[in-house]
Amino acid sequence: MSTLNDRLAERLKHIRLERGWSLEALAEASGVSRSALSRVENAEVSPTAETLGSLSSAYRMTISQLLAPVEAPFAPLVRHAEQSLWQDPENGFTRRVVSPPSGGLSAEVVRCELAPYQMISYAAPSVPGHEHHLVMLEGALTVSIGNEEHALLAGDCLRYQLYGRSRFQTGVDAASYIIVLV
Repeated sequence: MSTLNDRLAERLKHIRLERGWSLEALAEASGVSRSALSRVENAEVSPTAETLGSLSSAYRMTISQLLAPVEAPFAPLVRHAEQSLWQDPENGFTRRVVSPPSGGLSAEVVRCELAPYQMISYAAPSVPGHEHHLVMLEGALTVSIGNEEHALLAGDCLRYQLYGRSRFQTGVDAASYIIVLV
């Protein structure tokens, strides 16, 4: 039985080949090196959150759309144990799709956990103008959207649209938050 990483590698390679892109073309469009892309597509390494962000931007797909075929299919009720969980151990990041994406539905809910003293940066949004609602559950998180920086604490909600760079950074405290993508 293949692992999530194997299925993700297969999915990413399929998307690239379906578009008729070489590894070089994808490397140029995403800013991820050809060798790193090759290692990801061959399931030698799991992509980091930043790599997935760069790929989603190059393909103009959300990260959830990149992961969708390797995650559980849409169901009206998804139990916690059945929710898709993706981890980036290098960055201390965990991403759980609370409401798996569906072609017929537009909004999705993703729960994220970021360990203390970590930073994840995205060079560009996967879909320019994509609306996000970030709700802090626990801890503290500094979110930079373009040139604006927002220090968030438990209970805070940040609503924004992405058109450029973004960064999520923790300090001494880990951060637990939900992002609603509309």
